[in-house]
Amino acid sequence: MSKSLNQNTDPESGLLSIPIRRVRGERDADLSLPQYMSDRAAGMDLFAAVDAEVTVQPQEAVLIPTGLAVAIPAGFEGQIRARSGLAIRYSLAVINAPGTIDSDYRGEIKVALINLGKKPFTIHRGDRIGQMIISRVYRAQWDLREDLDETDRNEGGFGHTGR
Repeated sequence: MSKSLNQNTDPESGLLSIPIRRVRGERDADLSLPQYMSDRAAGMDLFAAVDAEVTVQPQEAVLIPTGLAVAIPAGFEGQIRARSGLAIRYSLAVINAPGTIDSDYRGEIKVALINLGKKPFTIHRGDRIGQMIISRVYRAQWDLREDLDETDRNEGGFGHTGR
């Protein structure tokens, strides 16, 4: 295990401790920190730190602040994803899904949303606008070769297995 993983993991619970701060201090104290909404949820809901309503028109993309910055340990990333309820009910999606929060980023977390629906969608202060999943990251080292091992699929690409 890496040193940073040992320092940030509670051996009793296995929980990863991630430093977090409110970008605007007490001004956003009314907003919840990211939180799991059920015992086995993989993602933590993120809340909108908007001062006024933001109406997202059909086909419009917006960047919604959360008012939070985090210090994700080396070897991990935060993935920003859509909330399924917003996606299916209102066609609201994360445009760069999944968005990535690198372990060296210390700026405010913002969620890039797009309205793929036919009606405007209004975001209010404190609305749950996305979810964040913390995932292990492995860095790759390229091993350039003349040939790769063959598989049954080999070069079969988009749609090669049929509908």
